[in-house]
Amino acid sequence: MNGSLVVVDDVAAAFAQLVVDRTAASKAPFSLAFSGGSTARECYEHLAHEAESPIDWTRIDAWWGDERCVPLEDPDSNYRLVEESLLSKVGPLASVHPMRSDVSDAADLYDRLVRSAPPIDLIHLGLGPDGHTASLFPGSEALNAPVHRFVVSNVDPLGHNPHARLTFTFAGIANCRSAVVTVAGASKTEALHRVLDGDLSAPAAHLANEDLIWLVDTEAMGSRSAR
Repeated sequence: MNGSLVVVDDVAAAFAQLVVDRTAASKAPFSLAFSGGSTARECYEHLAHEAESPIDWTRIDAWWGDERCVPLEDPDSNYRLVEESLLSKVGPLASVHPMRSDVSDAADLYDRLVRSAPPIDLIHLGLGPDGHTASLFPGSEALNAPVHRFVVSNVDPLGHNPHARLTFTFAGIANCRSAVVTVAGASKTEALHRVLDGDLSAPAAHLANEDLIWLVDTEAMGSRSAR
């Protein structure tokens, strides 16, 4: 397993504190790439309600690490999830860059946009029961994206995850200064243990950021002790 494993009682609280600490330590504008899923929603809701949060949201640039190819207002949209759980509650940001699937050459457009900007300071990722992270699914074409591509289109060839996707590639994730993966609940235990064991059939096992943090709760760890 690459990165640092931190076992916590409350993943959402730990994530919120990490974001607070990282933004407070930076005097420059800070960029944050968001994720999707139920754990992500809990993380963003906790961050939005962090009573003592010193975050100046007017210097935060918002990006997305992956998105379903649906309208932004669709219930399955990662943008909508982040908007409802966080952005609508914290006031204006410096910039917001949703992944729009309704534009021509959506993956190419977002790829150029990401590569033209400074490296993202922190990308938030999750872990699926099948071992995927972002929208990098087992056996999918995006796993073999060329290193010069930061964003591509992708689908789950096994059909477990609906909708075509836009997603950061491994190269795009590695270009971010830091990455944090939040893993909560017993449904993620098997996938987490595959990553811990270095099982490269789990896409998340390929994450290789120099600053890579796994925030994992005790339910996800199961009976296994942190090393």
